[in-house]
Amino acid sequence: MKLSIFKLKKLPNGLFLVFRLVSFHFHLNSCTFVFQKHFDDFMSKFTTFKSSITNFSLPEKFTFPFYYEPHPLAVLAAAELQEYLKAQTDFEHNFGIDESKTSLVIGKMFGVLVVQNADGELGYLSAFSGKLAESNHHKRFVPPVFDMLTENSFFNQGMEILNPMNRQIETLENAIAFIEAKQELEIIQLTSRQEISAAKALAKANKKERKAQRELAKLQLSETEYETLNEELRQQSIKSNFLIKDMTKYWKYRTEAAEIKVNQYADEINELKTIRKNKSAALQQRLFDNYTFLNQQGESKSLSTIFEGITLIAGAGECAAPKLLQYAFLNDLKPIVMAEFWWGKAPNMEIRKHGNFYPACRGKCKPILGHMLEGIETDDNPMLVNTAFGQKIKTVYEDDAMLIINKPPEFLSVPGKNVEDSVQFRMFLKYPKATGPMTVHRLDMSTSGLMLIAKSSETHQFLQRQFIKRKVKKRYVAVLDGILEEDEGIIDLPLRVDLNDRPRQLVCYEHGKKAVTKWKVIERKDGKTRVYFFPITGRTHQLRVHAAHPLGLNMPIIGDDLYGKKANRLHLHAEWISFVHPVSREVVEMEIEADF
Repeated sequence: MKLSIFKLKKLPNGLFLVFRLVSFHFHLNSCTFVFQKHFDDFMSKFTTFKSSITNFSLPEKFTFPFYYEPHPLAVLAAAELQEYLKAQTDFEHNFGIDESKTSLVIGKMFGVLVVQNADGELGYLSAFSGKLAESNHHKRFVPPVFDMLTENSFFNQGMEILNPMNRQIETLENAIAFIEAKQELEIIQLTSRQEISAAKALAKANKKERKAQRELAKLQLSETEYETLNEELRQQSIKSNFLIKDMTKYWKYRTEAAEIKVNQYADEINELKTIRKNKSAALQQRLFDNYTFLNQQGESKSLSTIFEGITLIAGAGECAAPKLLQYAFLNDLKPIVMAEFWWGKAPNMEIRKHGNFYPACRGKCKPILGHMLEGIETDDNPMLVNTAFGQKIKTVYEDDAMLIINKPPEFLSVPGKNVEDSVQFRMFLKYPKATGPMTVHRLDMSTSGLMLIAKSSETHQFLQRQFIKRKVKKRYVAVLDGILEEDEGIIDLPLRVDLNDRPRQLVCYEHGKKAVTKWKVIERKDGKTRVYFFPITGRTHQLRVHAAHPLGLNMPIIGDDLYGKKANRLHLHAEWISFVHPVSREVVEMEIEADF
């Protein structure tokens, strides 16, 4: 054994790296290698800024992840990560940016977390949501919170059991004998229904005919002749009833025999599915228990604990934000600011613009981040702020039955979960003797423009019926972020709420409600397009989604903080409305220009 001289260097996570200054082939070489590997791995994740950040001031609070304006430091970190994504050769993944690629296109959400180490040095961490290029691990990016894909992991071992069961079930379901047995059963069931139905219809017609014969016989035949005929008709009725009963028994026998053949396969399939379901549930539960998340105090909670009493959504914990915070807490790094952006082609249903910043999703991330950010002071939640405070509602028309108002932007139509102040609230304060809901229809909080207000329940019902029957005509004006080449058109894209990220809406042909919008260009100027929107239906966020979605105009409205980029306000205004007055029964038209 020979002597070695070592130097200790403290790592940002509190560990010590051993530098070997002089070596005489000491047996602790392997220990040095382990610490060196840890340090190298850490340094590959902790990225120092290429650009100078001396003029950047640090924020007083951490980013509120569900609604934010990216801090300049986060914008700079994101820009540097995007430059890396454009030029990197470390992995191959088709983001859909290069249209020449024909393989599967998968755009990704990326995140950056600006952090400060124990020595006060600033850098940033990078992460992606889910997998990237079919792997959880890549140079420069933090690892997953729990890697289910490692070799010989319990998850892979579990899948080695489930996958053969899936193939076995698929083989049984596609067996020719099973398919033929199901087809035979369907034919027997259809034929039996048709023949029994036909027999019953004939019996009903014969019964009606026998009744007519009896009534005629009473008038034409003697009592003895009538009794003889009546007995013949009674025997016909009995024979008809027995015929239907025998036919029903016959087809029941045929159906049961065919069902036995089908169930020979179905029972085996259902038994396998039950076993698979139980094994899958147990595997999923074990997975949830192994996904454990830290907070700044070092407290750890599993997915099962975090989502206790809440529906746990598939993929929870795989988003960029939890990965970034987990790595920071594990390595004694202080979170400063965070931002997430989309890179690549958008999914078919969602609206995601290449390079745009987006908040963390509420369904998957809100419970997790609620735990991880415990004890960290964040920016204010704007959903708790009354944006209507200090704003006034202007009345543009009023009579004894109703009024028309010009709703300001960032003003709720009806009370929300956290903020009561709204058009409806203000109207009830102003007209305490009014009956009914008063607000006949709604505008999105960010949309300004004309709204009808009823002073009585009768007026409300009369006006609302016009909306339900689509008799009310409306025109909106909007400014789009880009130049539209076409002059006019119709958008027909069904919409539903994004259950994982309310209040965002999705285009969904399977479960969405019909949503139709006519549009027409008014002006093209300075890289923007002013348009008229004529909504045929009135779905939530209809105009905003139809404008921004790739299958719509593929051009978000200026200031759309959900589907585009935030600006001074949403450039969408309900400027014209036409309806039948509830008292005079005359058509009323009202117009008020937008202030943008």
